[in-house]
Amino acid sequence: MKFIVSGKNIVVTEALRQRAIKKVGKLDKFFRNDTEAQITMSVQKNRHIVEVTIPFNGGLLRAEEDNPDMYTSIDKVVDTLERQIRRNKTRLEKRFYDGGIKFDNVEFDSKDVDEENDFKIVRSKKFAIKPMTAEEAVLQMNLLGHEFFMFSNADTQEVNVVYRRKDGNYGLIEPKF
Repeated sequence: MKFIVSGKNIVVTEALRQRAIKKVGKLDKFFRNDTEAQITMSVQKNRHIVEVTIPFNGGLLRAEEDNPDMYTSIDKVVDTLERQIRRNKTRLEKRFYDGGIKFDNVEFDSKDVDEENDFKIVRSKKFAIKPMTAEEAVLQMNLLGHEFFMFSNADTQEVNVVYRRKDGNYGLIEPKF
């Protein structure tokens, strides 16, 4: 596994870099050698945030954790990633059977694995998508009290999604072709 360690609003010390590589390196047993893990550390006020993104053979594994201590954030994000892999073991094997992710010689506790339970869609909803700006979409989302809102971007004529982030700000998801 290859590692790219970067920092936002923080100088990543060698000790932090080595700790992150060591901890995320535990996940190496699940991926091929050419898989690249992107580790981003950032600081916002007293929150130390670690984000790990691992793109692999058509899939993407991502987790983000924050804590007042950077080392604790690193530990928590690795635990989160490992839990995601364990819970979705069967689905990952079925979807990425051609070597994107491997489970050879890896033992799982039966309570960790969410084996044959398919994702259950409990509600489906259709609505007309109205062309609007991203700002109008955020306003509409807030008026509805939702966490996200899908709309047709008046500027690009594409379907976009605005969403509320954990930090209270808003995000915009745009399609990439």
